[in-house]
Formats: sequence, C-alpha cells, structure tokens
Amino acid sequence: MINLFKQAEQGSVVAARGRVWASASGSFEKDHTGGDDDVLASPQIVEESNVDLLKILKSANTIIPHIVLGSTILALVYPPSFTWFTTRYYAPALGFLMFAVGVNSSVNDFIEAIQRPDAIAAGYVGQFIIKPFFGFLFGTLAVTVFNLPTALGAGIMLVSCVSGAQLSNYATFLTDPHMAPLSIVMTSLSTATAVFVTPTLSYFLIGKKLPVDVKGMMSSIVQIVVAPIAAGLLLNRYIPWLCSAIQPFLPPLSVFVTALCVGSPLAINIKAVLSPFGLATVLLLFAFHTTCFVAGYHLAGTWFRKSADVKALQRTVSFETGMQSSLLALALANRFFPDPLVGVPPAISVVLMSLMGFALVMVWSKRTKA
Repeated sequence: MINLFKQAEQGSVVAARGRVWASASGSFEKDHTGGDDDVLASPQIVEESNVDLLKILKSANTIIPHIVLGSTILALVYPPSFTWFTTRYYAPALGFLMFAVGVNSSVNDFIEAIQRPDAIAAGYVGQFIIKPFFGFLFGTLAVTVFNLPTALGAGIMLVSCVSGAQLSNYATFLTDPHMAPLSIVMTSLSTATAVFVTPTLSYFLIGKKLPVDVKGMMSSIVQIVVAPIAAGLLLNRYIPWLCSAIQPFLPPLSVFVTALCVGSPLAINIKAVLSPFGLATVLLLFAFHTTCFVAGYHLAGTWFRKSADVKALQRTVSFETGMQSSLLALALANRFFPDPLVGVPPAISVVLMSLMGFALVMVWSKRTKA
C-alpha cells in the first residue's frame, strides 16, 4: 500500500531548502522555495506503466494473422529477408515454440483433459486418423492424377503424419479463450505420442517408397518436441516465479519466431513453389487443409451434438485437425529424406495452414463477439 503524506496546513510556508520525504513504499514529496509547485512522483504511475507494458507483451499473439500475411508477402517479394534463417535453425525454433507451450501448460491442464476425455479423443481422431487418411489420399492423387514426382506425394503424406501445431492453440485462444486449455492438452497429447505415431504412420504411408530412418526420426521428435515441453512444464511446476517472469515475453518472441518459421521455408523454396509443379502442389495442399478443417468441424458437430458448447468444440477440433506442425515435417524431410522435393509440401503447408487457420480466426472471432 502506497502511503501518501499529509500536506501542511494552508498558509504556512516554511521552506529554507527543498525537502524530500520518502514513505516506506517509496513515495516522496519535494518542496521547493521560490514559489515552485510541489512535485509528486507516484510509484502508482510507474506500476500502471509496467502493467500496460505487460498487457502489450501478452497481447502480441493477437497480431499473428497480420504477421503471417506480412511474412508471406515479404518472402515472395524479397526472399533474402528470410533465406538467412536456414534449415539448421528450424529445430531450435520449433523447440522454442514447444517450450512456450510447456511454460503455458500445467498439471491443471491435464486434469481438465481427464475431465473431458471425449473431447480429447475427438481431437486425437482428427489428428491421427482423419488427417493421415486425407494426406494419403491427396498424396496419391498428386502422383497418379497430377503426375507429380513421387517425392512431392511423399511430402504431402509426411505433412499428415506429424502432430498438432502450437498455432492451433493460439487460434483457439483468439476465438474461444475458455477452450485454450483443452486445445493445449490436445496438442500436448498429440506431440507426446508423436514419438511413436509419426514414425509408424510414415512407415506405413511412405516407408515403401522412400527410405526413412525411423529410429533417427523418433530421436529427433524427442529432442524437438518432448524435451522442450517437459522443460516448460517442469519450470512452471518447480520454479513458478521464473516462469511468471518470462511468460510476458514469450508471446512477442513466439510471434517473431513464427514469422521466421513461415517466411523462411517459402523464401528458401521459392523456386520450387514458383515452378511448373508448384501451383499443383499448392492447390493439392489447399484442398488437403480445407478438407481437414471441414472434417474436424463436422466430426465434433456429430460427436458433441447434444453438448451445450458444441460450437466452441467444433472450432477447437477443426483447428486441431486442420493445423499441424508442418515445420516439424519440414525438419524431418530435410534430415531423413534424400530428395529435397520432399520438403516442398511442408514448406508450402506452413504458409497455407497459417493463412487459412487465422482467416478462420477472423471470421469465427467476429461471430463469437456478435
């Protein structure tokens, strides 16, 4: 509590020199001779400024849709602005985003998951059953109907094998804030089990076409996904004061990292994107993501048709199904597949997934506020 000193009685002007009175909490009052006005510096002003700064830092996520669009345009217009962010930085960048998920998660999130196992199951079905099915479908169409190289079809399938994206948590938070913990649990569950599921799916969908180092892939997922999330959870659990201190700075840093993660793959693969088969790949991935968003939405609508919060659940599961960690797929493609074309679909998917997901955020957030 800030203690303010009582002013002297009116009419008594006793000031031989300036005096500074400091209260126990740091407030002070300084009197000047010569008719100068009293200067009162209240720590409350400083405190309010700090609070405003924290609000700005924490609200940085709200500009992600604009950042994604801006990064895409900048990468297309001037690729060198992102080409310095090479593939060797993808794994650390993804690890940072996963660490941010861990820091913003807690044991309470998993308690909520236990309380709504049906919702978690719906998100998991969307992630690792519906999405891989459509990935296999559109990957096969890419080779058999569009006559694209086999590596591009494998790249589309690889995109469908990875876990959910952290951006789906941001999208859910911006649309239905009360559903954000559930979204985080869905993503956490999919990323944790991706250690086993992603290599298994990649083996069945791609293994016979291209060589895949399953052991190396599992090790990479542990390093990129599991370890950072575990570190964030441990930090939140055992050093909460440090966690609270860094949390306000994670959103703007995550926005910056997201901009790099969206712009860099597009800039580095700009020639492939603009190549004769680039447009066909873009169209196939657009159809793939659209189908996943729609399928996830209707899956939740059917599953929870009698639930009071069915619409919010539909949006949440839609984000979880349509938005996946394409950057992880890109990192895996660059590391474990000899043909560089395998990395083209994940690079395009990073941009398309982000643009489409946050376009839905703009539409759905307006409806929820109406």
